[in-house]
Amino acid sequence: MSGALEGVRVIDLTNTVLGPFATQLLGDAGADVIKVEPPAGDLVRYIGPHRTRGMGAYFLNLNRNKRSVVLDLKHAPARDALLRLIAGADVLVYNMRPPAAARLGIDYASLAPTHPRLIHASASGYRQNSSMHGEPAYDDIIQGESGLASLNGRAAGADGPRYVPSVMADKISGQTLTAAIAMALYARERSGHGQALHVPMLDAVLAFLLPEHLWGATIGDEEAGVGYPRMLTPHRRPYATADGHLCLIAVTDEQWKRLYKVIERPDLVDDPRFANTAARSANVEFMYALLAAALRQRTTADWLQRLADADIPHGAANSLEDLLNDDYLRETGFFRDVAHPSEGETKALAPPVDYSATPATIRRAAPRLGEHTVEVLSEAGFDAAAIAAIRAC
Repeated sequence: MSGALEGVRVIDLTNTVLGPFATQLLGDAGADVIKVEPPAGDLVRYIGPHRTRGMGAYFLNLNRNKRSVVLDLKHAPARDALLRLIAGADVLVYNMRPPAAARLGIDYASLAPTHPRLIHASASGYRQNSSMHGEPAYDDIIQGESGLASLNGRAAGADGPRYVPSVMADKISGQTLTAAIAMALYARERSGHGQALHVPMLDAVLAFLLPEHLWGATIGDEEAGVGYPRMLTPHRRPYATADGHLCLIAVTDEQWKRLYKVIERPDLVDDPRFANTAARSANVEFMYALLAAALRQRTTADWLQRLADADIPHGAANSLEDLLNDDYLRETGFFRDVAHPSEGETKALAPPVDYSATPATIRRAAPRLGEHTVEVLSEAGFDAAAIAAIRAC
């Protein structure tokens, strides 16, 4: 069975994290993703442990299921080659700033008249109709401007804002971009026409972050303010046990009643401060502190068994090292052993979606820089002499 996007060709001009994360998801779903790189390659090629320069671990985990073509777009033959590749594509994706795209002639206004079916997808820091449209933006900047760093520092009890230790803004925006491309492809199937879509990073992160944290501002309640209290209490963290840590959460009233009994506090069942969701929310600091004190009294293994017996949601507080030997991840084959043609055995992450009829697959390991330049340009109709001229730019 083929992937859901089999037959869709994507020209990927993105680099670093946001765009490559998005286009890798498209490639996993079966799209033919052609990664167009400058002669020096994507910057992320050089980040992380590696066996061969330019094939860093970070790059390997963001660029599978792609073919790499090197084009130096400062030169006219390479720009002409790019335009021919775009002419045979369904989707063009880039995360350069809008003025740079316009200078290359790949902005929507330049392409739409001659490419009416093209999905023109871009991402940058801010909305294109705003005064900020041309400003540079990276993950750290957006984590700060969105309030994400402030929330993280506040919840951790830090002395100021603190970045989430993941490239969160880039990856949230990348997933938003992937979803938008898929929806635009579906719309094209009905209308026959492509369109332009743009993901502003700041807005994408805010749309992800604020459903719970807009809080009282949603209804103009100044006293309630902004920020979901349960998310911001310093007690909301994996609980310390007698010999480690664990995670647990009760959501329904029935789960809470069972939890009170598990921690040997059946008196709380009839305590009006903890009888329902609204009451617990009003007393969240006290509730979490009470749980924290109780859970220190037994070992992690003892609590995990008691919580399982009571059917209360729970789990281990894994370290990154623990994940490599996690029973569930071993059972599901989440870490895939992939033989790379130049890098040898590598560990890859499984596609995160299971499709019953159109499975996502790892068909290609991440490409070497320019590995497919001749192959892709030949498919586009360039002869050997033209390819040599383009590569000589």
